[in-house]
Amino acid sequence: MDWRDHGILLTVRRHGESSALIEVFTEHHGRHAGLVRGGASRKMAPHLQPGAQLDLGWSARLEDHLGTYKAEPLRSRAALAMSGRLALAGLNAVCALLAFALPDREPHPDLYRRSEALLELLDNADLWPLGYLRWELGLLEELGYGLDLTACAVTGATEGLAYVSPKTGRAVSAAGAGDWADRLLPLPPVMLEQGAAADSEIVTALGTTGYFLETKLAPALGNRPLPQARGRFLDALARRV
Repeated sequence: MDWRDHGILLTVRRHGESSALIEVFTEHHGRHAGLVRGGASRKMAPHLQPGAQLDLGWSARLEDHLGTYKAEPLRSRAALAMSGRLALAGLNAVCALLAFALPDREPHPDLYRRSEALLELLDNADLWPLGYLRWELGLLEELGYGLDLTACAVTGATEGLAYVSPKTGRAVSAAGAGDWADRLLPLPPVMLEQGAAADSEIVTALGTTGYFLETKLAPALGNRPLPQARGRFLDALARRV
């Protein structure tokens, strides 16, 4: 069995004296692990950093085997990630969430392309937080936990939307919330692609998306805790507020 694809490096760890076990998010083969012989060498190790874009050739005797990779670097994002604390925290959050959330070997080509586009914004501190929020909303959608923010679940109104139901993920207007408002999640305008997308609103919005990651997605994955890297990114963003 063998195939060739492009992928984003998510995780890497040393295996034996000179090899590396890597996990990549590929366009056509999803999240896929494999062994890189010589991956821990001085020649290859600098290229095998989370977020790197790789040209990959995978081979194994049987499809369900771990297999080995031949990995050629296409694009290093180390310099972009080192452009600031927020960029580094953001890169780590994206890689950690993809490794956490994606089913093994299940293709998600649309999410792959969105992830690739997001990582190209790493050194743009003004655009990155909004791009990350939209990516996280897309991640929930891709995995079957998307939010429906088109109209109020109670009244059907499309104006005055101010909350999200924690049970259904649907928008609720201020008028429709009534006495239940304190039990609902905030829906800042930035989630509706309105307003100036201030960092404070994005932090609030990520609190809402984080609720669904933690209470909907994580239980489906065995109640594993969300990656700490996501929390560190939120902390870094909150410091800018």
